[in-house]
Amino acid sequence: MLILLPPSEGKAVQGDGPSLDLGRLSSPALNPIRELLVDRLVELCADEETAVRTLKLPATQRHYVQANRTLRSAPTLAAWELYNGVLYDRLGLGDLPDGEQVLIASPLWGLLRPSDRVPPYRMPMSAKLPGTETLAKLWRPAVAEVLGARDELVVDLRSGAYAQVWGPKDRGVSVRVFKEDADGRRSVVTHMAKATRGEVARALLAGGARPESAAELGDFLAGQGWKVELSEPATRSKPWLLDIVGA
Repeated sequence: MLILLPPSEGKAVQGDGPSLDLGRLSSPALNPIRELLVDRLVELCADEETAVRTLKLPATQRHYVQANRTLRSAPTLAAWELYNGVLYDRLGLGDLPDGEQVLIASPLWGLLRPSDRVPPYRMPMSAKLPGTETLAKLWRPAVAEVLGARDELVVDLRSGAYAQVWGPKDRGVSVRVFKEDADGRRSVVTHMAKATRGEVARALLAGGARPESAAELGDFLAGQGWKVELSEPATRSKPWLLDIVGA
């Protein structure tokens, strides 16, 4: 089983480890693109106002311009410490026995294992850096090369923007979260969906689950108390859909 996670907007602001060493990151086949994007992001952030516009930074996140400028020299920290949004709060990777079944999708790094050390940064998936293609198009062939040869069940907890980079087709299960009112109407509540995805990942890792099929995944989560609905892929190029429905 492989669990694919999105990154989070919420991040730690300071590392305490050695500076960035791309040679020590997992998935070394991604390093040429990592090098390119780090260079472009550092260059962009030499001009603060241009960087703020290009990265669509609100006033409360202007400090990321300086963080991006110092990507190569800033102290690093493990990815599981870096990301601290609601999904990661509920997941709690730091006290799980085995987080190495997890890969984190990233606009800047492509894919990270929780133990990979990188500095704090800010670059949304929607950013278009000078002299590069869109991030989804840039990452697509390299990420496909890394993940395409794997044959385990992929539990896909990413949001739509990251699914544009790579999809696991029918050996993957895309987990969706809905809120249901008293009349049976469903809606997506972003905060709740992130929290539930974190709880799902934690349940799988803490419980030592090793589902080999979408049906086994659905049975495990139902056994943990979630209301789940599983739908077959429309075609072999699409993933299974597993809907978690809450009140």
